[in-house]
Amino acid sequence: MKKGDHLFLIDGSGFIFRAFHAIPPLNRKSDGLPVNAVSGFCNMLWKLLTDARDTSVGVTPTHLAVIFDYSSTTFRKEIYPEYKANRSAPPEDLVPQFGLIRHATRAFNLPCIETEGFEADDIIATYARAAEAIGADVTIVSSDKDLMQLVTPNVHMYDAMKDKQIGIPDVIEKWGVTPDKMIDLQAMTGDSTDNVPGIPGIGPKTAAQLLEEFGDLETLLARAGEIKQVKRRENIIANAELARISRKLVELRTNVPLDMALDQLTLEKQDGAKLIAFLKAMEFTTLTRRVAEACDCDAAAIEPAAVPVEWGEEARGPDLDKGDAATEQKAAASETANTEVSDKQDLEGNKPSELARTRAEAFASHPIDRTRYVTIRDIATLQAWIAEARETGLVAFDTETTSLDPMQAELVGVSLALQDNRTSPASAMIKAAYVPLAHKTGVGDLLGGGHAENQIPMGEALSALKDLLEDPSVLKIAQNLKYDYLVMKRHGIVIQSFDDTMLMSYVLDAGKGNHGMDGLSEKWLGHTPIAYKDVAGSGKSAVTFDLVDIDKATAYAAEDADVTLRLWLVLKPRLVAEGLTRIYERLERPLVPVLAEMEERGITVDRQILSRLSGELAQKAAAAEDEVYELAGERFNIGSPKQLGDILFGKLGLPGGSKTKTGQWSTSAQVLEDLAAEGAPLPRKIVDWRQLTKLKSTYTDALPGYIHPVTKRVHTGYSLASTTTGRLSSSEPNLQNIPVRTAEGRKIRTAFISTPGHKLLSADYSQIELRVLAHVADIPQLRQAFADGVDIHAMTASEMFGVPVEGMPSEVRRRAKAINFGIIYGISAFGLANQLGIERSEAGDYIKKYFERFPGIKDYMESTKAFAREHGYVETIFGRRAHYPEIKSSNPSMRAFNERAAINAPIQGSAADIIRRAMIKIEPALAAAGLAEQVRMLLQVHDELIFEVEDGAIDKVLPVIVSTMEQAAMPAISMRVPLKVDARAAQNWDEAH
Repeated sequence: MKKGDHLFLIDGSGFIFRAFHAIPPLNRKSDGLPVNAVSGFCNMLWKLLTDARDTSVGVTPTHLAVIFDYSSTTFRKEIYPEYKANRSAPPEDLVPQFGLIRHATRAFNLPCIETEGFEADDIIATYARAAEAIGADVTIVSSDKDLMQLVTPNVHMYDAMKDKQIGIPDVIEKWGVTPDKMIDLQAMTGDSTDNVPGIPGIGPKTAAQLLEEFGDLETLLARAGEIKQVKRRENIIANAELARISRKLVELRTNVPLDMALDQLTLEKQDGAKLIAFLKAMEFTTLTRRVAEACDCDAAAIEPAAVPVEWGEEARGPDLDKGDAATEQKAAASETANTEVSDKQDLEGNKPSELARTRAEAFASHPIDRTRYVTIRDIATLQAWIAEARETGLVAFDTETTSLDPMQAELVGVSLALQDNRTSPASAMIKAAYVPLAHKTGVGDLLGGGHAENQIPMGEALSALKDLLEDPSVLKIAQNLKYDYLVMKRHGIVIQSFDDTMLMSYVLDAGKGNHGMDGLSEKWLGHTPIAYKDVAGSGKSAVTFDLVDIDKATAYAAEDADVTLRLWLVLKPRLVAEGLTRIYERLERPLVPVLAEMEERGITVDRQILSRLSGELAQKAAAAEDEVYELAGERFNIGSPKQLGDILFGKLGLPGGSKTKTGQWSTSAQVLEDLAAEGAPLPRKIVDWRQLTKLKSTYTDALPGYIHPVTKRVHTGYSLASTTTGRLSSSEPNLQNIPVRTAEGRKIRTAFISTPGHKLLSADYSQIELRVLAHVADIPQLRQAFADGVDIHAMTASEMFGVPVEGMPSEVRRRAKAINFGIIYGISAFGLANQLGIERSEAGDYIKKYFERFPGIKDYMESTKAFAREHGYVETIFGRRAHYPEIKSSNPSMRAFNERAAINAPIQGSAADIIRRAMIKIEPALAAAGLAEQVRMLLQVHDELIFEVEDGAIDKVLPVIVSTMEQAAMPAISMRVPLKVDARAAQNWDEAH
């Protein structure tokens, strides 16, 4: 290396974490190997190598090296044993990718450098100073603040995500000090990510002011007595030694022993065949094609490379020390503004919600302007927008269709939103466009007319969009992406690399309101979007979107994409600031394609069975109706709450009647159940009649109407963000509320059948909520019972009532079962008395005795309520938050309801999280076992998963599914009790359950 050369030093560990957090879970199709970080890393590296001259750096490097962390054990541990002590283990899906990324680096024909005992930053510092000493220029490809101390007139940093060079003026603008004082500033402020102590109470602003006044850290410590503020003076004097230790921790070494000299870092020409062989082994088709075109290689003639995969702890990699890179996660790459916060906010953790609002306010200075929206009517303009999306690395995307049912909706158009690359990221300018594809003439005419003019042909537009939407290096941002995912999949496009603002909001604020785009826009952006009815009409005058005038459609659709991108820029940093990124990335985002696939598959329903059941239910309902009239002594409209109330509380004078606000007697299900529990025969018969008529109207009569005209299957829709606890819900039709405790309800399940040559396989978690309770409340008796495989209800009965397990009367076990499950839901003595048909005092004694036998449960309940009152939320064992803002309500009934819900949420929510993880893991596990083609996951109903399996594969598939579900919590959570799954296969759902 000589004077005038230009060395690029790539922070490989930072690249890894940016890639991993920017790209959703991506698995190699052949074996389920996670490769999202590898994909992102390769795309980032390729873009840098091919576009370096066209970036803000403006030169092509003569020398280049990729630097990695060797391990977490470095000399800094000797200085301060607690250094990085609070680091969590890398995400399980990232571990096998560490080694693959090193293979990728070598496939790019680049030096792959790491040194035991030192961090990547120390190696970068050593190379940078050595190159600078001989007159070469250096560009450090990273945005990590720890490296800013190295910036000089000849050493710059480069943020590849923002395409921004970081020089001396940029460091001063962001931190208030020159780069040579960054070491002292970091020593004073500390770093919670790396567990660098610093001086408690000193934030960046205060540190910069002190350094400006005193010059450097040692001078400050020596003259601390001159500081006027008493508390600050005492604080600095008391923590002087911590500051000195911190300085040793943050100062980068420039004398690392290097295995490769500077001259050996010469940038060599790419070996196209070698790189393509690796990319084909990873199954990265898009990048393979790009490399083949650039290298003029015949990719088809090149065999995939044999790349070893290290799955265990031996898969050495970074130790999560790239806090800035992980924190930015490509969201911060598009950060709206470098918002300054006060030292007080720094000390209190940046008050994430306030910080998010501040970011939102940055957008308010650039209000949404619908007049700037563009209608894209030709392929050249669309291609230009797609190219710009590739340059910026992200695009907001939305579809417009003719129906809310993604399985029957016709695609009408798509909208796109980008950060305008003509403006700086801080200016927060966004541009948006609508691409009409299938609008018709004849607006207002329900029959419509012909195809509207000046629209890109559907096939041509989708062909262009396919490359963008399937490109893992470009982040697609959507609101309720599952719908768009399924619509595009039906057109042969599988969206890869995405974020969903609805799910981000759900993770952040479950329990605080809905997560629809309009509400989020008003909350975070102060903007009310155009209502759908304002463009498509409502009631009898409503038209489908293909009949909406294109100009109106552009304003509506482009605004949706615009708002979605702005919401992402507000919500993504909140995920990081509030420590909820892992929840979003492990439990929410990966489930989108899983559920979309399940919805697309649907399940077969036998019309004849349903018809027969409708007839049976009609007969039983008619018989129940006659008994009701006989007990009432007259005929009346049983479905009329007014007439029913007059009969029960007026004519018959039954006790416990209460009137609603309208002055009518209340005849709710709970009122009737309470009366029935007291022994009144008429309310019991009315309850029976209601159940029969509901089964008939909701299921046996309605289900045939949901059978798809083309697939001949029923396709339920799943909602990820409709419950506070994380449970999924289904609709159109709702398959999660089919009763299973009655014979009639179970018969409905017999209509759900397998196709010829297949069986339905039901895999159901056994007593999962009780197992979670035993885990979180740490109840020794329950834990031991589950470990021993004991009948938990019989064990509880034996503990409470002193009855031997052997020969236990069924009634005694039933009472224990009611208490076991009732406790989870905060059942009262009144509720338990109703369930068991006993006196309230007796039920109260049962609950009291239960808590005496299992005191840990009461402790759990009280501590959970206290936590909820203090924080406003509770957490599952995985860290999902369920908010209960009314838990401090002055209304006693509201407060009590929230307390019961808060007690239940960690249990029900943890069970929901476990089955979510199982759903995410099962298909990769089946693929790894070579069984992906023989089985399809169809339904999720609470704690149960339903699969359709080829007859000959059941014996192989069943143990894979059971094992994956039972180990779903691992390795993130080490359960104190084993999870158990019961599974069997049969021709219909009822027999399989």
